[in-house]
Amino acid sequence: MELAGSLGDLGVLIPLGIALVVLCKLSFSAVFLMVGLFYIVSGIYFRLPLPVQPLKVVSAVAIASPTIVNASILSASALVFGTVLLVFMLTGLIDRIAGFFSKSIVCGIQLGLGLILIKKGLGFMMTTDLFGLTNKLTHSFQGWSPNLILGLAGALVTLVLITNKKFPAALVLVIAGFTIGLFDGRLSNTELSLGPTSLQIIWPTADNFLVAIMLLVIPQIPLTIGNAIIGTKATAESLFGSGVETSRVTNKSLTLSMALANLIIGFFAAIPLCHGAGGLAAHYRFGARTGGSNIMIGAIFIVIALLFGSIGITLLTSLPNAILGILLVFAGLELGMLIRVLNNKNDLFVAILIAAIGFISTNMSIAFAIGILVQYIIKLFKIKL
Repeated sequence: MELAGSLGDLGVLIPLGIALVVLCKLSFSAVFLMVGLFYIVSGIYFRLPLPVQPLKVVSAVAIASPTIVNASILSASALVFGTVLLVFMLTGLIDRIAGFFSKSIVCGIQLGLGLILIKKGLGFMMTTDLFGLTNKLTHSFQGWSPNLILGLAGALVTLVLITNKKFPAALVLVIAGFTIGLFDGRLSNTELSLGPTSLQIIWPTADNFLVAIMLLVIPQIPLTIGNAIIGTKATAESLFGSGVETSRVTNKSLTLSMALANLIIGFFAAIPLCHGAGGLAAHYRFGARTGGSNIMIGAIFIVIALLFGSIGITLLTSLPNAILGILLVFAGLELGMLIRVLNNKNDLFVAILIAAIGFISTNMSIAFAIGILVQYIIKLFKIKL
């Protein structure tokens, strides 16, 4: 179950990671080596299945503007981002900021992210491309694409096996997915060449830092505070309780974890990384309960990075889009259901408002700001809904 749970967040990590490697010309081995190491260190320290994910805003901007955002700018963004988080932790500012995040605000962010994950997962299942980055339309069966058929079948299998400890759902899905990729011939034209891709130290320029701050870091900070720090802490407590299990998952420890990781990542031009409420829900939904799952998936990525780096992209894109989509949908459902802890109409109103704005705009920072404003107005005028 721990191994199956460790695979639960692949629906976010693989598509973003592969897209950034291809479009921004990053070293495959550098990217997934850093992912693997961060996973293992997080598992050892936090002892819970805390996820490792690319920064969402940074990734989205980089994927949308690969001619502007290159490896040096991504490197600069990781260094600046890590420095900002380190300052937040050392000054105690992160705990003061956390005071703005009431339970209704956090639940709204969780529900909004859950809806976004579900939408993204359904998008993966609806695409006519069976595999990622192929741009190749597949044949249809009575108007139904093989990807959609696979997605519906996989969703049914997941429902049946979601609590099965003998045949864990995520493990069955991923093995089936790679088997389909193998029979489709995804590796047939690939020359087996073992070893890592190039690893080198990057020194960003002053211009790289300026672009990174304005284009990537400033828009990312609010989402990181809301989702990767406060949202992750709240989700951990919702899923594992507020006792010994989650005692290490604090605002400061999460902030320091991401700060140190990104300060190292920045020198290797890998992808800036964070934790995340959605990823934690994904790991939990598919069976992960301890940091052992982090060590498992971390070790897998390190082996892929160092041993199969040269064919890594082909290997990871052999997993069908539908399988990635199913993982996202069920992670989104798990995250969205955390709203059940609210039983006050005012709190539910604020949470649903934030979720709706975040889902429509896909900008959780704007949703968070509006939510705080509305919550303040409700309290100021003592409104009862």
